Amino acid sequence: MDFTTLSFLLLTISASSAAAVSAANDTAALSLFLSQTDLHGTLTSNWTTTGEATTACAANWIGVNCTDRRVTAVALPSLNLRGPIDALSSLQQLRLLDLRGNRLNGTLNSLANCLNLKLVYLSGNDFSGEIPPELSSLHRLLRLDLSNNNLHGSIPSEFSKLSRLLTLKLQSNALSGTLPNFLDSLPQLKDLNLSNNEFSGILPKSLSSRYGASSFSGNPNLCGGGNPNFANCSSAGKLPPAQTVPSNPTSLPSPSIEHHHRHSLSDGAVVAIVAANSVLLLLLASIAVCYYCCSTSKDTNSMAADSEGGKRSRSSYSSEKRVYANNGDSSDGTNSTNKSKLVFFDRKKKQFELEELLRASAELLGKGNLGSVYKAVLDDGSTVAVKRLKDANPCGRKEFEQYMEVIGRMRHPNVVKLRGYYYAREEKLLVYDHLPNGSLHSLLHERRGPGRVPLDWTTRVSLILGAARGLARIHQGNNNADHIGSRIPHGNIKSSNVLLDKNGIACISDFGLSLLLSPAHTTSRLGGYRAPEQVETKLLSHKADVYSFGVVLLEILTGRDPSLDLPNWVRSVVRDEWTAEVFDSELLRYKNIEEELVSMLHVAMACVVAQPEKRPGMEEVVMMVEEIRVEQSPLGEDYIDSRNSLSPSLANTDDGLVA
Repeated sequence: MDFTTLSFLLLTISASSAAAVSAANDTAALSLFLSQTDLHGTLTSNWTTTGEATTACAANWIGVNCTDRRVTAVALPSLNLRGPIDALSSLQQLRLLDLRGNRLNGTLNSLANCLNLKLVYLSGNDFSGEIPPELSSLHRLLRLDLSNNNLHGSIPSEFSKLSRLLTLKLQSNALSGTLPNFLDSLPQLKDLNLSNNEFSGILPKSLSSRYGASSFSGNPNLCGGGNPNFANCSSAGKLPPAQTVPSNPTSLPSPSIEHHHRHSLSDGAVVAIVAANSVLLLLLASIAVCYYCCSTSKDTNSMAADSEGGKRSRSSYSSEKRVYANNGDSSDGTNSTNKSKLVFFDRKKKQFELEELLRASAELLGKGNLGSVYKAVLDDGSTVAVKRLKDANPCGRKEFEQYMEVIGRMRHPNVVKLRGYYYAREEKLLVYDHLPNGSLHSLLHERRGPGRVPLDWTTRVSLILGAARGLARIHQGNNNADHIGSRIPHGNIKSSNVLLDKNGIACISDFGLSLLLSPAHTTSRLGGYRAPEQVETKLLSHKADVYSFGVVLLEILTGRDPSLDLPNWVRSVVRDEWTAEVFDSELLRYKNIEEELVSMLHVAMACVVAQPEKRPGMEEVVMMVEEIRVEQSPLGEDYIDSRNSLSPSLANTDDGLVA
């Protein structure tokens, strides 16, 4: 053996030994992270090493992806993990970190050591402290989502070095200071959201036009931007004072000390007195008209928007204003002084008075069997969704509040959050977080034909998994089994009730509304995709929800409208061995996903079996979906750019994770 060959062998052995050590170090880091955060044992049963599988990569740990025996991706969303993430700092080859929707805390300083990070999704946790300037050393970073945490301080100026950054989401924190100049000069930045923070100063019009005014809403001390939702700025960059003085010195306000040598009123004083009297007369007339309308009219002015596009003026909340002026209904014996109050569940969220909600401009989003839903834009530019219930079960105030408590306590990243409610005998309003990216139904069925951007397979699986997790959480119910409605079924599962938030994450809507209906009319009023047994029993159940979810799965796989009897149609096609004809033509362009499509079809068909007792539970459905490996979707990035939204499941399409 010559010296060259020997040297090569020694180098090979040395490299192999180093790789083994590195793989062991990655496993040790993940094990430490597990011990610090998995307080409920969610991962413990899987994250084990046995036999020859002595590393995380060899043992195929859930949520861990590897390349060349090194950990390159950690994706553990919505697993109720609690604790710090410092243990992950030694994962030197980590490209993707997706820990959104947990309860992780501490600071983000340790991330600066993961120099190969490309995609970071940490929204919906409890991280605190300032955003570390050291994150600017992540020169490969493409997407950074730190929204919905407790971060404070300013955006580090060092972020100007992140020249490859495509997405920066920092909304719903406590960040402050002025907007850094580099935001307008990052060459690749396409998606920026700084809403619901405490930023101040001038919002440049260029930023507002480039990223949209909604990206900066909810910052009351921001001004400018060339948008009516933001106040005009003075030359100093602050909000204008309450009283402005014209440049003409003779028009300065009169001093408050009376000049006794003046025996006659000035023209300005006369005008002011006349104006004040006019306002007083108008106020008295308004009170009289309001009293007359409250006594003789019943819901004469609905909150519905005009048929041309759902837009309405601020006065079209007239029926709610009537209820508010009436101060609610005192027939149930409750003190009427609290009748006109909106009741909120989350003190961390911005709260507002009913008057502000009634003042808000709004847009009709849709009408259903349970009422109409509106998008309301509040004075500060933030948006909420308001559901005006129609013909709800006429329960008393106390019973209604108990039902709202059940719905309001439900907290999960894949369930639309109820922020608050308003109760009166003739008016019931529910206030939700507004989810801006529409519904699964619209994504699947709108604009079919030439020019449509197809809904890729990776995104569909992400939406399936999110909706499944949300419904499974609803079926788990609240911890107190004795509480009213602790394990209530949903009863209205359909694709139009699967909504997408700002990040493209699927959320189940309309949870708990079955409580507000008379049991005799529940199934007929709720609609949804009904299970066969409900034709006779007319009852809601968890197993019926599973059937409905199976129909949603078939809708996603086939691209067909559910008005067709999808379960029977799919059975007939599969029975005739035309299985390929089942799947949506938009999915046939993707290579190497046939096995996954068939596996997902098996999950769907298990959900829609005729016998309820043979259907899996939703927790089992979640596990079956998680076991289906999702390949890279070539059109994922094109799709997401066109939607101006991001689904974390598309991370693998983003320039690749191996490079």
